[in-house]
Amino acid sequence: MNVATKRRQARLKRQARVRRKVAGTVERPRLCIFRSAKHIYAQIIEDTTGKTLVSASTLSKDLADGLGTCGNVAAARAVGTAVAKKALAKDIKEVVFDRNGFLYHGRIKGLADAAREAGLSF
Repeated sequence: MNVATKRRQARLKRQARVRRKVAGTVERPRLCIFRSAKHIYAQIIEDTTGKTLVSASTLSKDLADGLGTCGNVAAARAVGTAVAKKALAKDIKEVVFDRNGFLYHGRIKGLADAAREAGLSF
């Protein structure tokens, strides 16, 4: 087993451990983050029905134009602001934060802080 496979399996174990405790309800849906080397994605999911209510990513047409590099903290902050604005437009004010097994620093922390500053609470 190579290093990348071990690292991915460790993240999936952390993800499963967190997901046992964190679930989105109708009152407080789940803000789920995924980060790749080049992009970052955020979804607000209502787990009782399995529906995605709001999503934003660095691949979105409205965000990708003004970002330049998409794999940095500034891009993550832009995604956090965008997902919070879309959520507030759909009257979603409180969410449960799911870091999806990623460490809470860098781009994940930047996205979370920007979403909080834009009006989401978690």
